[in-house]
Amino acid sequence: MDITFIDETAAVTPEKVQEIDDLLQFAADFLKLPDNTEMSVTFMDNAAIQIINRDYRGKDAPTDVISFALEEEGADEIPVVFDDEELADFPRMLGDIMISTERAKEQAAEYGHTYDRELGFLAVHGFLHINGYDHMTPEDEKEMFGLQKEILDAYGLKR
Repeated sequence: MDITFIDETAAVTPEKVQEIDDLLQFAADFLKLPDNTEMSVTFMDNAAIQIINRDYRGKDAPTDVISFALEEEGADEIPVVFDDEELADFPRMLGDIMISTERAKEQAAEYGHTYDRELGFLAVHGFLHINGYDHMTPEDEKEMFGLQKEILDAYGLKR
């Protein structure tokens, strides 16, 4: 899977980016995604993610992670349909994940675990969202959070 990383904070080390890349590659293998899958991860601060949260979700407060899935159809969108052979020529574009590193540090302290665990949790949480998982109903929440825990535990990133 090809992941584009953008660090708007200029504070995420190359080693930390590599750790998140390794975790998301593991998650992609876990979900059996095709090799030509693409996505992006942007690290930002609370102020930047608050603007996105306000503009796109109507919530004027910082949040920990926001995901924009490219494969979801909007209400008035017409689906573009290709046959399997045509689809094989195109990369699968999952979407974009934005993570507030400030919020990750705050939550790590609140929950009593490491920043690495929280950052990894947020990356996998956003990754599952851009793969069509959600937690709007109790059933969906159970499925998504169960899968999230399964991936993090299998990777070795436990609480």
